[in-house]
Amino acid sequence: MMVPPPLDEASARNRPLPALRWSSSVTSCIDRPPSATSNHHHTVIYDRFGRYPEFVEHFHKMFVRCQNALRGRWENFWSSEQVCVVRLVGRDDVMDKLVYTATNPVKDGRVDRVHHWPGVNGLHALLAGRAITATRPWHFFQKEGPMPPTVELQLEIPPELGPEADVLTELQQRVAAQEEAIATERQRTGQRVLGRRAVLRQAWWHRPTSLEPRRNLRPRVAARSKWARIEALQRNRAFLVHYAAARDAWRCGAPVTFPAGTYWLRLFAGVPIAPV
Repeated sequence: MMVPPPLDEASARNRPLPALRWSSSVTSCIDRPPSATSNHHHTVIYDRFGRYPEFVEHFHKMFVRCQNALRGRWENFWSSEQVCVVRLVGRDDVMDKLVYTATNPVKDGRVDRVHHWPGVNGLHALLAGRAITATRPWHFFQKEGPMPPTVELQLEIPPELGPEADVLTELQQRVAAQEEAIATERQRTGQRVLGRRAVLRQAWWHRPTSLEPRRNLRPRVAARSKWARIEALQRNRAFLVHYAAARDAWRCGAPVTFPAGTYWLRLFAGVPIAPV
């Protein structure tokens, strides 16, 4: 994704948030710290009701329309590749990705601390327990439309991760440790940080000069534990086998129950789904 750097930091932080908040409210997906850099975004969600495809659809299409209207563009905004969605198997895996998401601008050498990033990064709002307030972009949404003048994005810690205070303390400590580790590596290699001002000075049409890796693995699951990862991959494979068999039988007119996790046919054809 390309998030063109605007003229001021408030606009940089505001731009994706109305679409993100609207998508969360429509699909009941719980947001955790999002992070948007110049050409992609990381968003960790807790999808309790199995509606993440709707979340991705609402967020991506609303944001791209808003950005294309701003720049007078009509061509593709997002990559033509399928969006990368990774299931986080266990608690440790969720914490790992929360740290990765928060520190992504630091890892990529854009800034030296998370709070220096001028774009979207929800870490400090989550740690402080405050909502992120965003204003409706004037150039796209109608005043009389369903998008309100301001929206609030409340980042949450699902109770399945444990006591909120413990989770936030661990997250804060791990982010600080990661910032120090990256700073130590920069000192060793002599790498320089681009810096907040240089990030904001970039033209919106700029793009990375390095070559993106191609034909590499696109993970579907993330798990520290080898056995948890194998189990998750086996469940995915079993779902595909059961779904294909159910779909073939359904197309022949036979009564059949689809495996839990079936999305499109459940939503648009009303097929029966096995309980979780």
